[in-house]
Amino acid sequence: MVIAGDSRGQQGKVLILDAKKAKAIVENINLVSKHTKPNAKSPQGGIVKKEAGVHVSNLKVIDSTGKPTRVGRRVDEKTGKVVRYSKKSGEVIK
Repeated sequence: MVIAGDSRGQQGKVLILDAKKAKAIVENINLVSKHTKPNAKSPQGGIVKKEAGVHVSNLKVIDSTGKPTRVGRRVDEKTGKVVRYSKKSGEVIK
């Protein structure tokens, strides 16, 4: 879920996550118009709508209750591994 910017309140699936730039490309969020030349892939060319990156600080995870939540990390008692969990509901995020 996007929490800031022009796309605030919209939800989508994360397609690509760039850790170096701290940006994510989210499905149908932050659409920009890109001018393309005719080529083999798009013989017509023209203006194409495409997703642009959103900074990860402007995104929140949706937990099982369907509400946006912050994410925490803790050691799982059973496995001893660090897992991510929802701060709102306390459930482990898979």
